[in-house]
Amino acid sequence: MSPQSDARVEVHESAADLATAVAGELLSRVADLQAAGDVPQICLTGGTIADAIHREIARLADDSGVDWGAVVFWWGDERYVAADSPDRNALQARQAFLDALGVPAHNIHEFPATDTGLSVDEAARAFEPVVREFGSGAFDILMLGVGPDGHIASLFPGFAQLDVVDEIAVGVTGSPKPPPERLTFTFAVLNRSRSVWFVASGGSKAAAVASALGGADLHETPAAGVTGTEETIWFLDRESAAEL
Repeated sequence: MSPQSDARVEVHESAADLATAVAGELLSRVADLQAAGDVPQICLTGGTIADAIHREIARLADDSGVDWGAVVFWWGDERYVAADSPDRNALQARQAFLDALGVPAHNIHEFPATDTGLSVDEAARAFEPVVREFGSGAFDILMLGVGPDGHIASLFPGFAQLDVVDEIAVGVTGSPKPPPERLTFTFAVLNRSRSVWFVASGGSKAAAVASALGGADLHETPAAGVTGTEETIWFLDRESAAEL
């Protein structure tokens, strides 16, 4: 049986509809977690559809009832570039919604940047104590984009990082998409998520989506290797769902 066989699949008419639906669902979930007395731990992703989702979160936030001072944010991976680089997933999210909503700095946990002067592998090791100190042991919601090659976070098909089981974060060099150096959580961390949300938009993602949901090996399609401990949801638009 495929690890994704119990996943729920939601197909939305367009990328815009998809972004609005995911943003609304996230706000609702966070509000529910806070109502239950929890401080939600949310792991974000980067990319075009993620940016659209983040901007929808900012647009819809006023009516959500979310206390933004009591939400903790992480990223599944990061481009290892300067802290002020527009390529940074964290910078994109800050500009799209985190800064506007007043999320306090102590609740935003970015991967290190090249400004530290560390090598990419040193930076990965340096981030592990941060996760141990400020993480709760599991993400409440993990959002993952899916590449046309089936990669998630910065775990790429055929790369050695797919088989790392005893580290929290690892460095990546020679990434098949720029920039070449990246930092990423491992499968061991990603799979400690209560709810995993895959988000994919556009026809270029259709084959990878079908492969992951069809039970591909994670070395071929890394997206097949992550599931939530409580639920797994694939949020798609018509184009990305075309091969299902």
